[in-house]
Amino acid sequence: MIDFSKIEEEKIPNMRGGEGVARVKRYADDLVKVMQITLEKGCSIGLHRHESDLEVIYAISGEAVCTLDGKDEYIRAGQCHYCPRGSAHMEKNISDEPFVMLAVVPKIS
Repeated sequence: MIDFSKIEEEKIPNMRGGEGVARVKRYADDLVKVMQITLEKGCSIGLHRHESDLEVIYAISGEAVCTLDGKDEYIRAGQCHYCPRGSAHMEKNISDEPFVMLAVVPKIS
């Protein structure tokens, strides 16, 4: 059980070179990293490449644009964004409300 209500929130300015502050609650073990990330209006996570892993993002609330290998994908509550191994992506909140997402990064051997 991962209970994000019991995990301390980190405030990460300019996460991966993005804009604003990302609010992050994270869980990690030897197999996976799971994060609840909140981006306020206009905030972003900068462009980064997943060389040896992948990432799945599930939108809980709000709307964002996810740029995957140069192509924009728009995501809102109930939808997933998938960044395969070897690809690069970034996320930016494009709505007036906070964009809340669940990000899962499994460790691939």
